[in-house]
Amino acid sequence: MAHVNQLTEKGAMNPVTNDSAVAANRMHPMSHDHMVPTTGHHATSGHHINPLNTQINPVMNHPVVKPVSHDMVPAVAHNTHINPRTTNRIHPRRGDHHLFLTSDDNAMMKHIEDTHSPDGRDFDVKPLLHTIEDIVHRAPAAIPGHLHGGQAQAHLEALEEKVPHSGLSEILNYLAYPIHRISMELICKCANKEDPHSTTIALLHSLTTYAWDTKVAITFAAFAQQYGEFWLLVQQYPTNPLAKSVAIIKELPEIMERTDVLKPKFDAISDLINKMLDVTKCIIEFRDIRTSHHQYAITQELEMLINTAHISTAAYWTIRAAVMCAAIILNLIATGHEYMSTTSETWEISSLAHKLANILDLLRKVLNQCYQKIEEKRQHDAFEALLRLLRTPHIDNMKILSILIYSKDDQLPLFDGTHKRRVSLDVLRRKHVLLLLSDLDIAAEELFILHHMYAESKAQPSRPESNYEVVWIPVVDKRVTTWTEEKQMKFEQVQASMPWYSVAHPSMIDPAVIRYIKEIWGFNKKPQLVVLDPQGKETNNNAYHMLWIWGSLAFPFTKAREEALWREQTWNIELLADSIDQNIFTWIGEGKCICLYGGEDIEWIRAFTTATRAVANAARIPLEMLYVGKRNPKERVRKNSAIIQVENLSHVVQDQTLIWFFWERLESMWHSRTQQDIPGETDPILQEIVTILSYDGSDQGWAVFSRGLAEMTRGKGDLMVQVMRGFERWKHEVTDITEFVPSVDRQLRALHTPHHCTRLILPGTTGHIPERVVCAECSRPMEKFIMYSCCID
Repeated sequence: MAHVNQLTEKGAMNPVTNDSAVAANRMHPMSHDHMVPTTGHHATSGHHINPLNTQINPVMNHPVVKPVSHDMVPAVAHNTHINPRTTNRIHPRRGDHHLFLTSDDNAMMKHIEDTHSPDGRDFDVKPLLHTIEDIVHRAPAAIPGHLHGGQAQAHLEALEEKVPHSGLSEILNYLAYPIHRISMELICKCANKEDPHSTTIALLHSLTTYAWDTKVAITFAAFAQQYGEFWLLVQQYPTNPLAKSVAIIKELPEIMERTDVLKPKFDAISDLINKMLDVTKCIIEFRDIRTSHHQYAITQELEMLINTAHISTAAYWTIRAAVMCAAIILNLIATGHEYMSTTSETWEISSLAHKLANILDLLRKVLNQCYQKIEEKRQHDAFEALLRLLRTPHIDNMKILSILIYSKDDQLPLFDGTHKRRVSLDVLRRKHVLLLLSDLDIAAEELFILHHMYAESKAQPSRPESNYEVVWIPVVDKRVTTWTEEKQMKFEQVQASMPWYSVAHPSMIDPAVIRYIKEIWGFNKKPQLVVLDPQGKETNNNAYHMLWIWGSLAFPFTKAREEALWREQTWNIELLADSIDQNIFTWIGEGKCICLYGGEDIEWIRAFTTATRAVANAARIPLEMLYVGKRNPKERVRKNSAIIQVENLSHVVQDQTLIWFFWERLESMWHSRTQQDIPGETDPILQEIVTILSYDGSDQGWAVFSRGLAEMTRGKGDLMVQVMRGFERWKHEVTDITEFVPSVDRQLRALHTPHHCTRLILPGTTGHIPERVVCAECSRPMEKFIMYSCCID
């Protein structure tokens, strides 16, 4: 009896049961001359099953049907009525997967790799993939409820931008024929009921000379062509006469009348196709890693990492899914309205989708690891290049600045805080540049003081010490910090408060530069000023303390200038208090005695100021007292200042920010001084700085007395009150103003005992901390502790 092919003849036949169809396909006994040879892919058993190649169908109890070669016709029992719509249905049979039910991963991969013999040609198939994506997403639009709302429309609009890719015509010049050939091969092998594995391997043999990404793209395009033609006909036959005639021959109107029944099947196919797309994109990404990123990617470590993705296996299952989908569509056309979806077919689609989902997870995981390795290598190379560059002499600072502040797409990289506009790096050419390093949480007090100093330096631009510019570098490591809209708003807020230049956006600071800032310049949250000379050479990795102590007088902010300033410096009230209150300079000029005092205990403040005022009046000493509060002034210091003013106890620092600056500046003196080549035990300035800082670390009050810029003394609060209240015992020593401070000093020393507890408290983000700090009271090394503090007024 002649074989009836459902693609060429659709005569009415008597239906038979599925069992009879299977029986017909099991090949009845025939003479030796008519024996049909089987394919060479026989089942093996007893091997370990790798999760990557787990079975798609459960093992069947019935005998396995061995596939026939595509050029043979299966023998059919005589007298059996054949219905081509059922007997010759094009669907993969459950027994066809027996090969990989018992094959381990290595056997499967070797089987697939044996088909691969690339000739070295490389194609960028992304333009072709964009077209495939456009087809498979637009095709099922005729199914009611398949696409929903604006999300689908937005996706299609995005596709429209991708499809007219400039490289599509070029790639089709080479791949149009292979796509057509594979499309024909798909039709032939599905029509002759070849099992999916045999068909997939045959397609891989046909594409043996192409790379894996190209094999997948060609097969996917061949299927997409058939898939698109099917749905194009479905969409157009209601309105196009030609399409209607073709559709009638294919019985499409009758098929689409069963949309409600077929929709779950179409949705399942669509889901499988989406998985195929995602896997294909990943396979292409691996190709891009080997080509586009070759300067970073081709390392043994990365190559080994890519191998763990098992790209050949991913390509196999993607092509196999295309074969499956093609078989279902062709079967639907072949059987028309009599098409019946089988449980095994549904299981095939679902299992393949699950299989590709697992493969996709693996591919994405390995891709992320690859990109991480590439980025690490890129950052390492950029960091090494930055090290070399900063050690190399330059004519001006443009080369260095352009590396530190990367301008993307020719954007202006700086924001001018004074004129509120974007500018180029040329505004910094051959100038001294102070790079202000900080995170987004820079304190408002610091910005206030910096703003004041910057404005003061620019008030007289002709002065040599005004010949510098400040650039804010926001140190935001996006590897550990996600950039959010909230952070963007914070950045813009801080940037708007700065009158100097700033980087237009943190994204212009490369991660390698962030690493350099942290590892080489030692940035650790606390703001820092790195100084670059007009040639771009680093002359000081932190001039912040110099600026805090001396302001613009520290220009050009080099280490040599810092040493020179300290050599000229003596310990006096001007160094200690600077400009926290303009009255100080008036009092110094008038030769008055000055008392700075601090603490939080208002009762001690009342006792001390009252006793001291009484002594000054009795000795006829012109004395001015100024309350400087405590580090990090809080509500209690504000209340104390208000009480002192109301009760007229002394002067107070009017601006709380200046109280903060007094203590920050004193801490900067300590940092700067400890880096000088002077032993702490023999450094009188450092001892006085440590003493005042240790007073603030205690819970008591304290006071410093000075006569103009001459002699000074200081002491703890309880001793100070005791000395002042005992004035009757030593008033004979105070014959004039020049004897007042020395007399107070002698009385304090007389009360001094060897028993003491001195605490020097420094914030944990101060940067450089010397290993050895000596006590200002006894010159012995101080013990080092870590303290956590939470103070709420």
